[in-house]
Amino acid sequence: MSAPVNGRPPRVGDAPVFRRALIGIVLALVAIVIIAPLAVIGYQAFSQGLAVYAAAIANPDTLHAIGLTVVTALIAVPINTAFGVAAAWAITKFDFRGRRLLLVVIEIPFSISPIVAGVAYLFVYGLQGLFGPALESADIKILFALPGIVLASMFVTAPFVARELIPLMQAQGRDLEEAATSLGASGWRTFFSVTLPNIRWALLYGVVLCNARVMGEFGAVSVVSGNIRGQTNTLPLHIELLYHDYQTAGAFAAASILALLAVVTLVAKVLLERQGAGRARRRPSLAAPAAAPQTASAEVSS
Repeated sequence: MSAPVNGRPPRVGDAPVFRRALIGIVLALVAIVIIAPLAVIGYQAFSQGLAVYAAAIANPDTLHAIGLTVVTALIAVPINTAFGVAAAWAITKFDFRGRRLLLVVIEIPFSISPIVAGVAYLFVYGLQGLFGPALESADIKILFALPGIVLASMFVTAPFVARELIPLMQAQGRDLEEAATSLGASGWRTFFSVTLPNIRWALLYGVVLCNARVMGEFGAVSVVSGNIRGQTNTLPLHIELLYHDYQTAGAFAAASILALLAVVTLVAKVLLERQGAGRARRRPSLAAPAAAPQTASAEVSS
């Protein structure tokens, strides 16, 4: 049994041997599970030279897949951001019947396989689905087109922003918003002057995660897109298609773009976490009961 350190009882892992072994196991797993696959992607992507890599990226089908992925993200991410903010604000700032049910509904995409979600969209918007005949008669195409890809991407990424905001907004409470409204601020003014400044780092963090998942989504999109080369293939689907066609250089070149996106997402995640933690340390204490109304008054009047 370890002796007390500086007068406090020993903690689990205080022993040098245990601590070094644990750190070694973690580093080994990181190297095997994360670093090694990324290194292989980078090596294989440039193994045949920069000219082959550039030609693979410049392929019209690859460029179309990249463009379709970007367009999907530009549509799905802002919509899910607005949904996440609205859901988090409703759940944390108001009491209403069905509040707990709304929390459960937001969590559903995390508990359902993306492929199951894609099949569900087939039964809703397909020709034999619930709305399929009506959409067909109105000449509106949802599946095997951009709308279906966007809907599937929105489904699997719907909880990301809300899950980042709800715990933070619950911890912040309602005092500032209630003080702002008591001083005559409108709902929009209260949101932009009081709520948004306090949640912006968590909001950006949720947006980054949502964007990364949209661009990397495979399961649900593979069901609703039809995998039509040069038309409905997003970048993950295009990578699979190239790999099955034994176009290894093109597959790894396209995969390197998603790997780069993962690295950028990781860097953005770390920076946002540091910014949020730094602001939390610099924020003055609101221990005095009268401080909340004064802060809200200053923010509303600014």
